[in-house]
Amino acid sequence: MMAASLLTLLAILLTGAASAGLYLWRRRWVDAALALVVAASLAGIAAGFKLPAAGAIALAVSGDGLREAEWRDAPAQKIAWTMPKTAVLRLDFPRTLTLGRMFKLTVHRSAPGAARLQLLAENGQVITETRAEASALEASISVQWLPPAAELLVLRARLLGADGKTLAEGPVPLNVVEAAPLRVRGRFSAPSFDLRALGDLLLNSGALLDWHVTLGKTVTRSETARAPLAAADLLLVDAAWFERAPENQRSAMLAQVALGTPLVILGANAFDPRLWQASLQLELKAQPDKSAGAPLAMPVAPFNPASAVAGAWRSADGALWSRRWQKGRISWVGVGHWHRYAISEPQQLGMWWQGVLDQAGVERDEEVVWDAPSEMSFAGQRLEVCAKGVRGEAVFPGLGQAAPWQRRPDKADASCMAVWPKAPGWLTVRAQGKAPRSDRTQSNNIYVFANDDWPLWQAAQRRDATARYAARTAAPAGANSTPMPAWPFALLCALAMLTLWWREHR
Repeated sequence: MMAASLLTLLAILLTGAASAGLYLWRRRWVDAALALVVAASLAGIAAGFKLPAAGAIALAVSGDGLREAEWRDAPAQKIAWTMPKTAVLRLDFPRTLTLGRMFKLTVHRSAPGAARLQLLAENGQVITETRAEASALEASISVQWLPPAAELLVLRARLLGADGKTLAEGPVPLNVVEAAPLRVRGRFSAPSFDLRALGDLLLNSGALLDWHVTLGKTVTRSETARAPLAAADLLLVDAAWFERAPENQRSAMLAQVALGTPLVILGANAFDPRLWQASLQLELKAQPDKSAGAPLAMPVAPFNPASAVAGAWRSADGALWSRRWQKGRISWVGVGHWHRYAISEPQQLGMWWQGVLDQAGVERDEEVVWDAPSEMSFAGQRLEVCAKGVRGEAVFPGLGQAAPWQRRPDKADASCMAVWPKAPGWLTVRAQGKAPRSDRTQSNNIYVFANDDWPLWQAAQRRDATARYAARTAAPAGANSTPMPAWPFALLCALAMLTLWWREHR
């Protein structure tokens, strides 16, 4: 398009120059000037000249700016704002945590340096703390803690400087919820202490087991859930069972994996590498006596993949390999003798197996999925609540309010509504799932902060929200100019051509 405009402009200028040259050769000076005026007028129309705009005045914003909820309600307009250079903090932690998982709080500082981060219980006692040395290059500092029970908590975090003075302190809300029972179907051909330790670990976590261990050619020990499992969240087998199972059983199991059910294979008793290559494209190599895994070191299996990348299989620690299998995932546990840690390090062993299950892709589909708030919520200020899989109304018992869910174009598959909390503390919202024949009420707890909680974190959130708003409302290229109207050029061209016509026919 631009090339065509340039060619048109060039043709007009050449034609005008040629016409003016002919008049000059005939010594008709006035007519040559009129020909140049016609060419210049046509060139002005083709060029589309622009004039500076009258100038839209940008809204002056001072300090840290406004919160995301406040900018969402403001009309789109350009702003004049300079981000302050003062220090801020950003906190990163899960608002909801499943019992048995490790809670991690990370404080992102503006600059590295010596500091101490403490996590305090509701009674003010220090639960855990960590230090950052003066020579540390990272500006972030983290603490971890394993909650002992499912409950609503309001912990506190305290950041201390190198001199021991408190730099920042505030509440850390945490909703610890019970884990949904994991449905596990296990098939094993070689009883071992490892299997017993793993079975106890799953039972203690509330899992529902369909567990068969072959003790001999005709003897099988079974541990079955309270009711038969119609479907499993996890398929768990040892390598010996997979090698000895008939082809139709292996195919049926892999068909379940292809539909999305994760499969975890305990590889410590593998014996036939050729079968694994043929069935799962898993190339196994004989391994020397060594240990792998951290923080728990365990002996590696006699046969394992030779490297961290083996075809479609990937490993991050030399102890667990996994690959996609259509909609599901298959994982190979290449270590054994974890039963040694069942007594000495039971918590670490449970966390290690939780990591194995996470890498294997074990998860339960929730009927209602709540979206975490994008920023801190405050009393008296607008709070947006969003969720997937809900219908009807959102009910707030503490406020005595109910409002229908509404779809939002910028929220895929989610419905939202707005509410104004009255006081700091936990705010409960209840909703009904929209699954067929769903009559179970789902609830979620949102913490409302006091206006003076975490001032440095509030400042960081306002700066981030203001920067996003400024980027959305920035004037596009050419927005500060307006196209020059074509009618003056057209009028001038018409007058010059009429004058030329009159002079040619007088």
